[in-house]
Amino acid sequence: MLNNQKPFRLITIPVSHYCEKVRWALDYLKLPYVEAAHMPPFYKFATTKAGGGTVPVLVTEDGNFTDSTDILKYLDSISPNDAKLYPEKPEQRQQVEELEELFDEKLGTAVRSWAYFYIIDNSKIIQPKWTQGVPFVENFLFPVIFPIMRSLVIKKYDVNAESATQYYQQIENVFAKVNELLADGRNYLVGDKISAADFAFASLAAPILQPPQHPIKSSDAEELPAEFLSKINKLKETAAGAFALNLYATKRK
Repeated sequence: MLNNQKPFRLITIPVSHYCEKVRWALDYLKLPYVEAAHMPPFYKFATTKAGGGTVPVLVTEDGNFTDSTDILKYLDSISPNDAKLYPEKPEQRQQVEELEELFDEKLGTAVRSWAYFYIIDNSKIIQPKWTQGVPFVENFLFPVIFPIMRSLVIKKYDVNAESATQYYQQIENVFAKVNELLADGRNYLVGDKISAADFAFASLAAPILQPPQHPIKSSDAEELPAEFLSKINKLKETAAGAFALNLYATKRK
């Protein structure tokens, strides 16, 4: 923790894997913050005031940061040399940044849409994930808001059977890339210490891998559709899946 560090304010939808990416980095770096948790669509009231559109938004004395990668780069800039999220060596830093972009643009988006295909019609699964830690009134209004948000989510994230097949292939492609990187027995994706690339991969894969150390309670297996659960288990059995789960087990305190 930096001396006299005023706590940041982190605006989140708690279940968001992009928010988890930032939350994990803050926890790992032991930087003080207060999480302002909201469910859809109420988060927009908070993010708009802070100059953002979606979550996460990190509110700091140095300004407000409205993208998960920008937030991690800011945290890196104020962290001591022995706790950097991006390597000092230019070649390694470029590798981390390219992997982080891949995970942000390909893995995170695909995981979200693919998972919603299986669970968006089940309010009993959605409610605890959307409302954990949010203000009482938002939780109270969930039954009224959910039907509206369900339709918006389906449209916004292209949730349908055809796209689900494509998104799952996209997830498998990213996992295959990580499998290749891990084939030489390395402990981290780039270099000899944890980096933004590791945080990005593990956190953005977390909604489907469901590591027990995740701050959001995992769904019980019997709640999930059999096909969804089968494909989740298949991903868990890959080298990439095991890598992400191990990062949670050893680094997500």
